[in-house]
Amino acid sequence: MERKIISVSGKRQITIPQKYFEALQFGNEAECILQNNAIVIRPIRETTENDFAEQILADLINQGYSGQELLTKFKEISKKITPAFNQLLNEAALIAKGEIDGVTMADLFQEDEK
Repeated sequence: MERKIISVSGKRQITIPQKYFEALQFGNEAECILQNNAIVIRPIRETTENDFAEQILADLINQGYSGQELLTKFKEISKKITPAFNQLLNEAALIAKGEIDGVTMADLFQEDEK
């Protein structure tokens, strides 16, 4: 882990060190998260429909689909992307408002109890 002290301006602005900016491939926007008494700043990755399409196709091909069956399954799954994305955004808004609890890292990575 690398550490760097940065200044905060009178307008509450900070500058991300160039080395970090380039290493994380920041664009024009960043996400700022208050987490465990710390601020996490990370780049926003723009995911396009093409990215989803490529991932869906690769997964379907790995599952053994081809030809017309591949096309049919691709269309079926593609129709589910927007509703799923909207549901995630709605849940994120509720978590941000404190109306529901979010999942913690411990919840995500805890071992299954036997």
